[in-house]
Amino acid sequence: MAEPTRIRAQAQAGKTTVRVLMSHEMESGHRKDGSGKTVPSWFIQEVTISLNGKVILDIDFGPSVSKNPYLQFVIKGGKAGDKLSLSWKDNKGQTRTDEASVT
Repeated sequence: MAEPTRIRAQAQAGKTTVRVLMSHEMESGHRKDGSGKTVPSWFIQEVTISLNGKVILDIDFGPSVSKNPYLQFVIKGGKAGDKLSLSWKDNKGQTRTDEASVT
């Protein structure tokens, strides 16, 4: 299982800035290992981010996204104490869900 997703969310002046660092190897399926064999693809396909249970962002990733993807975005609203949840699913069926509170 991957390490926890690091989520930071700060509310200020009616907007919330969200920073997310997901831990995942993100193999494209095009790289070769030391013996010349192709390393199988393994990447996050779906990411869903919710604020207080309401989906605010739904993303589809592909194999070209780099290792340990980082996202930063700003949303209208949000206040200290609100719950932010991030869930992802990769092409091998593994999933992860992490939560954080807005500060």
